Amino acid sequence: MQTSMQWSRLLTTKRYGHESLTPKEIGRSHFHKDNDRIVFSSAFRRLGRKTQVHPLALNDHIHTRLTHSIEVGSLGRSLGIRVGELIADQLPEWVTPHDLGTIVQSACLAHDIGNPPFGHAGEYAMRDWFRRHAEDQRFRDLAPLELQDLQTFEGNAQGFRVVTRIENNLFDGGLRLTYPTLGTLLKYPWTVDRSGRKGKFSVFQSEIEILDLLGEELGLISLGDHFWSRHPLTWLMEAADDICYAILDLEDAIELHILTFDEVKPILLQLCGDLSFDDAIFNSQASARRKISALRGKAMENMVNSAVQTYGKHYDAIMDGSYQGELLSDGDPMVAEGLKTAKRIARERVFPNNRKAELEVGAYTTLGVLLDAFCDAVYESHQKKGEDLGYRTEKIMTLLGIHAPPAEWPLYDSYMRAVDFIGGMTDTYATYLARQIGGGIGQHLPS
Repeated sequence: MQTSMQWSRLLTTKRYGHESLTPKEIGRSHFHKDNDRIVFSSAFRRLGRKTQVHPLALNDHIHTRLTHSIEVGSLGRSLGIRVGELIADQLPEWVTPHDLGTIVQSACLAHDIGNPPFGHAGEYAMRDWFRRHAEDQRFRDLAPLELQDLQTFEGNAQGFRVVTRIENNLFDGGLRLTYPTLGTLLKYPWTVDRSGRKGKFSVFQSEIEILDLLGEELGLISLGDHFWSRHPLTWLMEAADDICYAILDLEDAIELHILTFDEVKPILLQLCGDLSFDDAIFNSQASARRKISALRGKAMENMVNSAVQTYGKHYDAIMDGSYQGELLSDGDPMVAEGLKTAKRIARERVFPNNRKAELEVGAYTTLGVLLDAFCDAVYESHQKKGEDLGYRTEKIMTLLGIHAPPAEWPLYDSYMRAVDFIGGMTDTYATYLARQIGGGIGQHLPS
């Protein structure tokens, strides 16, 4: 029985959807190619019009899913290189520390690529809609786990579906990324039946065979049916995301005048690991934006150092699949405490903000209109085998375009195509289309 993962398998250059091991390209590695394919994909570009935390913010300095993903990718690259240098003597001869940096960066760039419009509010809205309609005739023929997929819609699982199924090569490998990049992207390498109270999982029923293929090819530790240990580099992607959440959510709150710099400063000093750190700019007339930037770099550097040290400390447990902690929470006590405080402040002060709440309630209505219309059309098409469809259904199926499922497909797969279409929308397009479908004739698409 396998007891530990091996880097020679974890860093294979095989690609999903293109199995042959091709010669190394001049000027870029296989892993650099992954990075390029993600950056130039339509799904990645659309993240520029998707909510990170604050929906439809008018302030141009507020993070979108795109700017967040780029920043997480930058930190992920640093973490990957640092860990690569730490374990350089254990890496295969064809791999450098910078390759690890590129793999982690690619996974970071794609980590939110499946998130629906309106951020986490969009996830909750889609889950709630399917839960409210679970007894509808439309969903009675679904298997229990298929229905649970929809009722527990997860951006991580949708992202895995986007890069392996939807983007570029539709149902033929998606972006055709290497196995290591896909493995690193799998934050929760299991299905909905193991999602727990928080509803966290990274693979829908429709991608189970891809999950198991990756687990076997990469040599991950099998923990049960369709249930695998994380790829060792996934911990670095998670840490990069946590660093950005801790610091940049607070930064956005200052931009929106929800918090002041003086309220945020003590938290950032904790994350810097130096409560006595001072800078002349703190007492100047500089903007809050300029003041926080003086702390941001120092805090990020300290958090990266803490994560790398924790990785080294728990390396054996990470490699045998038994590590269950978080790199930042298990590291420098000041970093762990600062992270906890940042999350508490966000929960108590930022997330309950009135304007944010108003827009999120609107997101529920918007996504409800879209889900009702598209699921209804998909169901009618399935029932009538694509023949003699109502006028409205015909038009909605036309809107689906390449996402329109063939009438003979199973209902679950058909609903997933509607979810692919709606989940891929930007905030602005979802708002526009819901108005049109809901009777807002004459409304213009936001620029």
